[in-house]
Amino acid sequence: MEKQLLLGDEAIALGALHAGLSGVYAYPGTPSTEITEFIQANTLAKERGVHSRWCTNEKTAMEAALGMSFMGKRALVCMKHVGLNVCADPFVNSAMTGVNGGLVVLVADDPSMHSSQDEQDSRFYGKFAMIPTFEPSSQQEAYDMMEEAFDYSEKQCLPVLMRVTTRMAHSRAVVNVKDEPRKENEKNYNAVSSNWVLLPANARRRNDIVTAQQAQLEEDAAHSKYNSLSPALAEGKAKLGIIASGIAYNYVSECLPDSKFPILKISQYPLPKQLVRKLLEGCDKVLIAEEGQPFIEEQVRGVFESHNIGGRLTGELPRTGELTPDCVGRAINMATNSTLFTLQSSHEESKIVASRPPQLCQGCGHRDVYTALNEVLKEYDNPRVFGDIGCYTLGFLPPYKAIHSCVDMGASITMAKGAADAGQWPAVAIIGDSTFTHSGMTGLLDAVNENADITVIISDNLTTAMTGGQDSAGTNKFEAICRGLGVPEEHLHVVVPLPKNMEEITQTIRNEINYHGVSVIIPRRECIQTFRRHAKEKKAQS
Repeated sequence: MEKQLLLGDEAIALGALHAGLSGVYAYPGTPSTEITEFIQANTLAKERGVHSRWCTNEKTAMEAALGMSFMGKRALVCMKHVGLNVCADPFVNSAMTGVNGGLVVLVADDPSMHSSQDEQDSRFYGKFAMIPTFEPSSQQEAYDMMEEAFDYSEKQCLPVLMRVTTRMAHSRAVVNVKDEPRKENEKNYNAVSSNWVLLPANARRRNDIVTAQQAQLEEDAAHSKYNSLSPALAEGKAKLGIIASGIAYNYVSECLPDSKFPILKISQYPLPKQLVRKLLEGCDKVLIAEEGQPFIEEQVRGVFESHNIGGRLTGELPRTGELTPDCVGRAINMATNSTLFTLQSSHEESKIVASRPPQLCQGCGHRDVYTALNEVLKEYDNPRVFGDIGCYTLGFLPPYKAIHSCVDMGASITMAKGAADAGQWPAVAIIGDSTFTHSGMTGLLDAVNENADITVIISDNLTTAMTGGQDSAGTNKFEAICRGLGVPEEHLHVVVPLPKNMEEITQTIRNEINYHGVSVIIPRRECIQTFRRHAKEKKAQS
């Protein structure tokens, strides 16, 4: 076997390719982006013609992957945790349809919200949808699990959810990779239409089948090589037992490298209750260490409420944020009333180094947009600007302080419309090019249908900049999209955000705010980072 130094994301991508992947479908979102980028650049993927183009959003990605699975081939869907909300409709229904070719839904959660709006734990989605869930605890497992997940998906005729977190996705380790990748599945026509057409009669039948499968899924989890209890329980009761999952298992191992405490490692769900019961019966107290929300802890408490159980819900571990080896060590010390683990470092904020909040790049076109917008809005009483997800969200911070909300992808336009419905004027929405095609178009259609009194700014930098400069689905199509949605030609404008054009931009914004109906302004200038990259590539080619 060859050894490679890989990010967790890269191990997942390579594992999928070596498992016979035919297509990856994704919308970029930290910390999942590198999976698709690795496949896009991979030689084997290019030789095989593996689909790897970015999708418009996570819902279209999930549905396209279902289409590939329908034809018998193996597909991977990648997204960050909040993207799973966007594709929840097809994701939950995918258990009802089942699969033909293996289908793995890879979701990267972001505890501590390094680049996200919330800390949601995607394992709840797997339980809710009755879909088996895998959670690797190392880069090696991330690589190995991909083939297992595809095989298991085809064996159970269900999609598999694989959940990782930021530290797993973005840390590196040496991974043993196999020499011979598996061949892709052949296309077939074995999908049973009565499973895939979710009329109520078909869906009720499938719901009974999937519900009945849950006992087998739990039995499989109990015997999975990724779920293990070690060392063996001794005679009498141990003082402490530990349940650990995902990256938290590494922290426990770091704190207790030579521990004689029994540790139950969980990396495959549904929760293997028989292993949990065995551990609980052999220990006076159990500490549960898991990254994210108390998913395991709540289930264990619900089934085994009489036992002494500690974790995030009881204060041994912090209720929010990422775990660290130090906080896990403190929890072990608390649970044992000892100092088994000596703290190695302090995660307290430095009193010397000043914090450096993020800011828009020097030369960024968004800067000129906010400068012009702020200049115009000084002329109005109580203007409100509804922002969206992207680099331009930094317009909330000094020196611009230009936006009043940012909730989720696409919310700027619909919130501006709702505010206008409430009587707010001016109501301005600012949204990026990639976000507009992701989730903004339907909101604009609502606004057009009611001729809402809003001004929409689609700040187009010709890329998906926040996640590293991936292709933007609507590039060179925005004027046509807006016309097609019904935006009047005379209230659709394209401007170039540069200081020398400030008079034109401010007058355009002023005119469209004073027009009491739907108007769209598109400031268009390439992201300064992709411009430099493209210039460097062009120079290298000349």
